[in-house]
Amino acid sequence: MFASLTRLQRYYLYYTAVFLGFVGLLALLERHGMPPRWVGYAFLVFTVTMYAMIGVFSRTTDVSEYYVAGRRVPAFFNGMATGADWMSAASFMGLAGTLYLQGFQGLAYVIGWTGGFVLVALLLAPYLRRFGQYTIPDFLCARYGGNTIRLIAVFAAILASFVYVVAQIYGVGVITSRFVSLQFEVGVFVGLAGILVCSFLGGMRAVTWTQVAQYLILIVAYLTPVAILSFNVTGNPVPQMVYGQVLEKVSALESRLFKSEAELAVRELYRERADLYAQKIMHLPNSLVIERERLGTEINALKSSDVQMREIIALERQRRELPLDPEQARERWEKEMFAAVDRSKPPIPHAEAFPGDTQAERDAQRINFLALIFCLTVGTAALPHVLMRYYTTPTVAQARHSVFWSLLFIVILYVTAPAYAVFAKFEVLSNLTGIPIAKLPGWVAAWAKVGLVSIEDINADGILQFAELSLNPDVIVLATPEIAGMPYVVSGLVAAGALAAALSTADGLLLTITSALSHDVYYRIFRPQSSTQFRLVIAKSLLLVVAVFAATVAAQKPGTILSMVAWAFSIAGSAFFPALVLGIFWARATRAGAVAGMVVGLGLTLYYILRLEFGGYAWLGFGDGSLDPWFHLQSTSAGVFGIAAGFLTNIAVSLVTRPAPGAADFLARIRRPGSRPEAP
Repeated sequence: MFASLTRLQRYYLYYTAVFLGFVGLLALLERHGMPPRWVGYAFLVFTVTMYAMIGVFSRTTDVSEYYVAGRRVPAFFNGMATGADWMSAASFMGLAGTLYLQGFQGLAYVIGWTGGFVLVALLLAPYLRRFGQYTIPDFLCARYGGNTIRLIAVFAAILASFVYVVAQIYGVGVITSRFVSLQFEVGVFVGLAGILVCSFLGGMRAVTWTQVAQYLILIVAYLTPVAILSFNVTGNPVPQMVYGQVLEKVSALESRLFKSEAELAVRELYRERADLYAQKIMHLPNSLVIERERLGTEINALKSSDVQMREIIALERQRRELPLDPEQARERWEKEMFAAVDRSKPPIPHAEAFPGDTQAERDAQRINFLALIFCLTVGTAALPHVLMRYYTTPTVAQARHSVFWSLLFIVILYVTAPAYAVFAKFEVLSNLTGIPIAKLPGWVAAWAKVGLVSIEDINADGILQFAELSLNPDVIVLATPEIAGMPYVVSGLVAAGALAAALSTADGLLLTITSALSHDVYYRIFRPQSSTQFRLVIAKSLLLVVAVFAATVAAQKPGTILSMVAWAFSIAGSAFFPALVLGIFWARATRAGAVAGMVVGLGLTLYYILRLEFGGYAWLGFGDGSLDPWFHLQSTSAGVFGIAAGFLTNIAVSLVTRPAPGAADFLARIRRPGSRPEAP
């Protein structure tokens, strides 16, 4: 059987065996006293070194190898690479965390992300592979003609990919800051070196073979802790089969804990805090002056007494951190007020679909659930870094087959995420809630330093209530081994898997951005006569610039990983999906229609996201007030408006303009088996 394997299969079998042996060795060393920090360092150094070796051995100066891996990637391995490219930090870290916090509502991500590959297989992948070339702007330019649509497509590809890659680099910062004890901002740039080592040296060729290696690590890392936890709780190591039993236990715990007197009292205190902040905001600027005077009076009173110095220092810190002006006070106090309001609300039962106190609230939840599924499904079928992968297969048939393998490898993780969320919540409710704060396990303080866990004893009883615990969704998977008391080597393994997920997607996204700039802008528009060597020099130079800029933005922590990724899906779906689908299946679609549809769809989506999330920022030019949600839709579903507007605009404008000459012939060629149209 071993002799029947191909050379490529044997290489990755050896690689998997070496990695598993390395994990076993670390487990043995930990039992004999190896410090946890050194376990984290070992995983980081070993995995990044392996990726670097693959990058070095896959380095190339050939344009076809750099952009599309020479179109020689077998369907099975392309499916695995696509799985790693797809399963970003959002899937690995954010998905289970969102399911932990939102319960049933989080299933929208599972349904939308898997359903999108059906659209890829049916509507896009075969036709893009038959077309050939390197990028999505290449296809749109060949179909519609002119450089205007190429430039719009380049802008949209860069924007969607940049938002996505910022989320990945943010995830890298979280991982390195926690597991190798680096400052978050420093960890971001350390992780950047691991991202660049493959894409810089060998482009798509190096990225592809590295992503196959990264998939093997991330899937082992994702399944191991939840399998151990499942065995410890139920006696069955297959969590996908038994998490329904644990969900029943979670529901029983929720029913008892959420209605307890202590929990209700804590939520009432948060409600009072929200009211206090509302009063302060209403009485600005006087309330800011009064607050500063109050703290000054308390500090002077304490200085004249015999209290401990740390109490005086704490009050002085509060006075230093007061807002400098009324506008800053309004912004900060509104944020604190909304946080208190959120904590004062009754928690959402994990298994409840479309929760709400009124029918209107339940309807709003249902609308957001369906809208998010739509945006994620369409966005999946329009993401440039995913669609580029189907240029790398040898044939059109293998492009279709690789979609099947992609979906299979992705589903393994996605059917596990709901189990992860349920088992993690069971551990928190049964072993963390209700214990003395002084006896909290060490992982709480460790993650609090990173800023992803917060504890506040608001009722000063020394006991942790559920409402006093705040967990960022990005921490659930990473902290699960520690929550369940597993050996630290399992935590290191999970960190290595999360790092593999973030690096693999970041590599593909950075390659998409630099390909758009170097190939679609520099080569296709400005310097068609440039040599292949100089084109690669430009691509690699741009790769460094974009990567450093993305890391700088990620260091500012602009949002949660999952929210940033959802915005990227809406941007990609509204910009590309109408133009691609109509361009393939409707010969009457015109250049003017495609341009108008892309501009209107992308513009509307960006407007909605910016107004809803950043409407109060004057530097964006949107005035002082944020936008009220349309039809109660959150910014993560902004693509609903952009995609619909893109289709309608494209169709309307196409019907009143003349189609480009040769459009029918182009469509006939890409839809005819065995053909391959020439690029302009």
